[in-house]
Amino acid sequence: MVRQANGSQRGYRMGTVELKNVWKIYDNQFEAVKGISATINDGEFISLLGPSGCGKTSTLRMIAGLEKISRGECLIDGIRVNDLDPGDRNVAMAFESYALYPHLSVFDNIAYPLRIRKVPQSEIAKQVDAVCESLGISEYKDQLPSSLSGGAQQRTGLARALVRPASVYLLDEVLSHLDAAERTMLRGEIRRVQKLMKLSALFVTHDQLEALAMSDRIIVMNNGELQQIGTPEEIYDTPENLFVAGFVGEPAMNIFSAERHRGSGQDILSIGGQEITVEELELPWIPDQEKFMIGIRPKNLLLDSAQNPGMLRGKVHTFEMLGEYTLVSVELASGELAFITADTGLHMSLDEPVAFSFKPEKVLFYDAETTSRIYLRK
Repeated sequence: MVRQANGSQRGYRMGTVELKNVWKIYDNQFEAVKGISATINDGEFISLLGPSGCGKTSTLRMIAGLEKISRGECLIDGIRVNDLDPGDRNVAMAFESYALYPHLSVFDNIAYPLRIRKVPQSEIAKQVDAVCESLGISEYKDQLPSSLSGGAQQRTGLARALVRPASVYLLDEVLSHLDAAERTMLRGEIRRVQKLMKLSALFVTHDQLEALAMSDRIIVMNNGELQQIGTPEEIYDTPENLFVAGFVGEPAMNIFSAERHRGSGQDILSIGGQEITVEELELPWIPDQEKFMIGIRPKNLLLDSAQNPGMLRGKVHTFEMLGEYTLVSVELASGELAFITADTGLHMSLDEPVAFSFKPEKVLFYDAETTSRIYLRK
């Protein structure tokens, strides 16, 4: 194995990566990465999450030395590596496309990076056997890649990256070509190996479920810019802007336009084509501005047929039973849709009148112009 369970291993160095205002500008002046600053701590699993074309793979390739940094600095283990060749950076990388040698057995594919470093054959056998056992591919060691399933090929590619000591392990969309069952199994195994071996890893993905399930922290990117860094809980529960709120979570966070005004001595909000008092909503506070956005997760909206004060009203637009929960979309008077998760035993008819309330403590507010989160001023 690359490292013992306590993290110690001959040849191992502390695995940290620091990006300081890193830019990637291609020859056509396209700005793929715009001033990213972030740190990967020793033994930390960080996901770079974002839609296709957001700059996450360019960021990973700059760390690996496969792309030149246009501006800024990249430090690995405290050493500036901007001008170092990929082979001198002490990083290991696993690719989306497996990148296996078709004429070599699974054993020889995994052993390849050790052989080019002239590791003794007896030590190669020990390390290959250990990493194969960890990833569940010991039975395939004598087979060629062409005889393996996609999942087994991806495990082999991961084993080849993990078999040697490195400061950081760079994993580029390594689960994207697998079916749902293989993806679920392998993401758990990757996380288990990473934690047991205390590896520093950067995982690139466009799949928010993978990032939430596997990460110590998540870096969310869009249009080359860093949107938020935080734990999975922070990213999911308290997104810092409307992009993160809409991108992370399935189903996505509800975003409602809200307008505030005074009437009959009370603060009144216009939401979804309906006017309702702040007191009726039982909100602990609201922003001190006329227009803003309200964000709330579907699980934090509560359906009720009573249509009591403090509830928004609408009609059932769609009704889907999704196994663990039922997803109901409610069309409001404004035409906006509210998505609500409910118990699986619930049954409703299309266009049925319905009402729902907020869990007040779960409501978030966002600026309608900047899209950034609004905080209570103290």
